[in-house]
Amino acid sequence: MTLDPVHVDGIADLATYLARNVDDDEHVDLARTVWEEYLDPLYGPDGGAVLEPLGRKRLRAADVDDVALTESPFETVHGLDSGTINPTTFKNGIVLDVAQAAMAAVPSNLDLHRHRSIVATTHTNDATSAFDQPWRKRDEGYCRWRIIQAPRVSRFAEGVVHALSLYLAESTHALEHADEVEDLLVLDGPLYPKELLNWRGRDGELSDLSREAKPKQVVENYLRLVERFVKRDVPLCGFVKNPASKHLVNAVRERGMEAPWTDDTAFFTRLLERRAVGNRGTEGRETGELTFTNWFVSRGGCDRTFAAGGDAFGLERNLDADLYEVAFFVIYDPRTDVLYRVEAPVAFARDEDVRRRLTTQMLAGVAANRGPPDAVAKADELARISAREKVALRRKLEENLDSDAVRQYDDLRWAPGE
Repeated sequence: MTLDPVHVDGIADLATYLARNVDDDEHVDLARTVWEEYLDPLYGPDGGAVLEPLGRKRLRAADVDDVALTESPFETVHGLDSGTINPTTFKNGIVLDVAQAAMAAVPSNLDLHRHRSIVATTHTNDATSAFDQPWRKRDEGYCRWRIIQAPRVSRFAEGVVHALSLYLAESTHALEHADEVEDLLVLDGPLYPKELLNWRGRDGELSDLSREAKPKQVVENYLRLVERFVKRDVPLCGFVKNPASKHLVNAVRERGMEAPWTDDTAFFTRLLERRAVGNRGTEGRETGELTFTNWFVSRGGCDRTFAAGGDAFGLERNLDADLYEVAFFVIYDPRTDVLYRVEAPVAFARDEDVRRRLTTQMLAGVAANRGPPDAVAKADELARISAREKVALRRKLEENLDSDAVRQYDDLRWAPGE
């Protein structure tokens, strides 16, 4: 125990002071004001709509027990996810990350579950090195793997190899198995690779990197994935477990309205959370219903890349430009106090019946699982690389590279137990 009771009491007093000086109740009223007066649509500083309702703007609720028992609107649902060992720097100068992608099916398809796409992305400052390799196969053809070399950067090497590995494995696996999806594909994460899209607005080196061939190829995979599903008329969506966008609250501030929330998730959580007064006058969160919004078209932040007026990362669009736009709605689960965002291309979301079916599917999954729907949870389980597996893989990489990984104190502090 590093804190004595007096220290604990002191920290509690700090919290009491903060609570007295931050009127959280006002945030509820502000959230309601923003909802009622600013979002139909929400305009950005250039006068364009950064957020626009699809259909009628409204807040809704669904009984947890009832919606959990709702029959699935889709006969089969597939989920897709990618996991990595996390970027590792070796003493010989190589920075490396390895990702594996997997697709899950509900009901289960064990043959499909066995398939893997594995991508290792390397970074080195040695100009004579060339690591790019074509796809190769293992495990009787069920596993395919390749190595790519990241463009050289003086900073951000770990972030670059991580993003390229993760998104290349996911997008290529999705394209490889797209035709096996008959009713619905749910990506574990956003519809487009937002980390790569955000490079354009970052440091000059990352901005320059976003124009190079390999990042553009990864983004193009997602573009072609949308086109493929639109042409097949099979819905595609993304389930975002940790939404982190800020363009709604930023646009509100730019309009001169007070916006005390750290990001859009905080805003929607405050808007959708409901509290009831108990017998003794104390407030408690109502947990009997999931609350959620209507669908919106998003054209702010990195979503503007695939807005009708965006440049689509400099890539050619083979469908009408507005079909690629990002539509979303959010679900708040009061049992866990967690907010989720569901994204889909406007090509699907503009259809009221598809919106209804996607909404029902996601609500039922969250209600039943107290978390992501089955297809997403299964894909996450298949693609995840455990802490012990990461340690074992790094040791194997050290042996094969004949170089130790660069270790820091936190590697020892947070190492998995034996």
